[in-house]
Amino acid sequence: MMKNFESGEFTYSTDKSLLDVDYIHAFLSQRSYWAKGIPKEVVVRSIENSLSFGVYHHQKQVGFARVVTDYATFGYLADVFIDEGYRGKGLSKSLMEFVFGLEELKGLRRMVLVTSDAHTLYSRHGFKALAVADRFMELHRPNVYSAPVL
Repeated sequence: MMKNFESGEFTYSTDKSLLDVDYIHAFLSQRSYWAKGIPKEVVVRSIENSLSFGVYHHQKQVGFARVVTDYATFGYLADVFIDEGYRGKGLSKSLMEFVFGLEELKGLRRMVLVTSDAHTLYSRHGFKALAVADRFMELHRPNVYSAPVL
C-alpha cells in the first residue's frame, strides 16, 4: 500500500523507497529528545516493520512519522518530526491529516502515542490523556541506546 498526498510544494508519501534513512537516523539520533543515540540498524528495522510516512519538499525529505500497527485493532504513532527549518508551515498538521486519513488506520480500536510537547496537534485528532491510566503498563528504558549491551 503506497499512498501519496500533494499540498502546495510538499509531498506526503508512504513509499518507503523515497525515505532518506540517513537523514531520519541523523535527526532521531542527534536532534530528537526521545531517541538520542539510536543506532542506524534500529532505525532501519523500525522503518521496515512499520507503516512509514515521509514529508518531502521538492524530493528532499523534511519530515517523518511511523505507525506500528497490526492494521486491525491497534496502532502506535511514533517518531514524528518536521525539520526545524520547515516548522511553522502547517506541515505537521498536514502530516497528521494524511496519517489519520488512511483507510487502513480508520478502523483501529486504539491508537496511542507518547509526546512531551505536541498535545495540541494530536488532540485535534481525538487523542486525550489516558482515561483509565491504571490499566496501562510500560517497560520504559530511556537509556537503552547508550547503555552497554551485556
